[in-house]
Amino acid sequence: MTELPTIGPPPKERADAARNRARILDAAARLFRQHGVDAVSMDQVAQAAGVGKGTLFRRFGDKAGLAVALLDSRERELQAAVLSGPPPLGPGAPPADRLVAFLTRYAEFLDAHLDLVHMSETARPGARYEIGAYRLWHRHVAMLIAEARPGADADFLAHTLLGPLGADQRKALRRTIEPERLRAGLAELARSIVES
Repeated sequence: MTELPTIGPPPKERADAARNRARILDAAARLFRQHGVDAVSMDQVAQAAGVGKGTLFRRFGDKAGLAVALLDSRERELQAAVLSGPPPLGPGAPPADRLVAFLTRYAEFLDAHLDLVHMSETARPGARYEIGAYRLWHRHVAMLIAEARPGADADFLAHTLLGPLGADQRKALRRTIEPERLRAGLAELARSIVES
């Protein structure tokens, strides 16, 4: 567990396909912002983007695929900060500090994009664990735990730390667990795991 996988660059595409993709993502982001993710249909996105439904479905599969694509650039920004940003989120800080910084930043990311993350994570049973971003975040958390506590079951403990950051749980509990409480609880849990 010494190397963090990266979210690769977007695949090369024809110019017309790139334009369609951009129009679709712009239309979806605008409609989701105006009406909410759950209230917008794929037909509405296709119409607003000026593309056929077939183009939309071939490109993204379903609304969850569209949500993943919308989250992609935002996740790349977080990944860049983790890989090469300043400490404590980036390299150069002790593992416990990096872990708390990551969990704090991801909690903020989740609250900012909760409906999109929820759509991507709940499209089907187990979808959350199949998404490349979850695998990346899990690997990062596991590496930091392993660095701080050699011999610990870092894989399991990483899933445990990421559990409260599941969109379904966050959506269900956000009225009773405000953002500050979530971040404080995650920091306490992370430190108890890596500093025990």
